[in-house]
Amino acid sequence: MSRLLDTALSQYGIKEVLGTENNPEIMKYFHEIGQSWVQGDETAWCSAFVNWCAKNAGYQYTGKLNARSWLNIGKKVKDIHEADIVVFWRVDPNGWQGHVGIPIVEDESFIWVLGGNQSNMVRISAYNKDQLLAYIKLFPQ
Repeated sequence: MSRLLDTALSQYGIKEVLGTENNPEIMKYFHEIGQSWVQGDETAWCSAFVNWCAKNAGYQYTGKLNARSWLNIGKKVKDIHEADIVVFWRVDPNGWQGHVGIPIVEDESFIWVLGGNQSNMVRISAYNKDQLLAYIKLFPQ
């Protein structure tokens, strides 16, 4: 297993706190990657989570909160088995919205991803292959 996956799995089950309180574990993701302006765990945090995991595992990271920022680092690869992360589009393939996570396995229709802010928690969820933008191989820092 990779250091990135090990780091992400150590956070499995972390979830947002309903209401005005914030989960300090999620706030840690923002603050430790330099996004200390974020004040709530309801701010989109999939990229913050992957950034935190990559940083703590010794890999390059974007430090940005937009999922598509991951398209600008590492190396795009064609196979899930070579990939450290996966980036999907949301709403519009040419838009700015997206999702980023760590690919686990794929079948004919879905890519199963370990990530943050998946149903407001760190978990494994299925994402439609039709929304795949790229598999990315990260480099050590």
